[in-house]
Amino acid sequence: MKVAVIGASGRMGQAVIAALQNSATMELTAAIVSEQSNSLGKSVAGVNYQTLAQLEQTPDVFIDFSLPQALTANLNYAIEKQTPMVVCTTGLDASQRQQLQQAAKQVPLLYARNTSVGIALLEQLVALSAAALSDADIEIFEAHHKYKKDGPSGTALALGEAAASGRQQSFDEVSAGVRSDGERQQGSIGFSVLRAADIVGEHQVMLAQEGERLELNHRVSDRKIFAEGALRAANWLVEQPKGLYHMKDILALQQSLHRLLNS
Repeated sequence: MKVAVIGASGRMGQAVIAALQNSATMELTAAIVSEQSNSLGKSVAGVNYQTLAQLEQTPDVFIDFSLPQALTANLNYAIEKQTPMVVCTTGLDASQRQQLQQAAKQVPLLYARNTSVGIALLEQLVALSAAALSDADIEIFEAHHKYKKDGPSGTALALGEAAASGRQQSFDEVSAGVRSDGERQQGSIGFSVLRAADIVGEHQVMLAQEGERLELNHRVSDRKIFAEGALRAANWLVEQPKGLYHMKDILALQQSLHRLLNS
């Protein structure tokens, strides 16, 4: 399977390229960067960096770890070439998420703010816990390296959305954003953000009641976890019809959870 990586010069782009170089079934066909990238036109360790406009061979699938401002151009290209795309860009606004919905009517898309299998499972556990502990206060903590631009992270927001979904609530109505000061509002979901050194990614969801609390944690120490998850997503996506998918669809967690609850 031929894979083109968009955002190839970034941390995650580099991790995906490394994973592809070690794959027996998938190969890197293009390393895509922006016109402003310092890597453009260079060849490093056998990898040639180019723009989408310079792409000569259409891949079987795109993996996109670029910045939000590149989303429109990337989606348009995927539609033009009728090529599936795994979108891993975080920090998308409501308008850009709507773009994903519209583009998915024309080409298979998988949107993953975090490609870790563990996070996909954690989202389901959070939804289940929030539903079971309906009166618990929910707070979400996340930590990343000092260069991460968006905060709270896309993963933290996804966990908040999972908690709200478990209680059949609108996330926008219960999100308190990053906590600063003041008394918490009943039923709200707050966030704490830490940026320091080279932390790859840590997330904790706390559900606190009088006398006890439940803490659900996930920590990553190597970006190859995300890279391997992205390759797994790409391998799955090429077999799917047009539509918008997520990591939980790959793992069929909804079906597994249903079987567990009814066993």
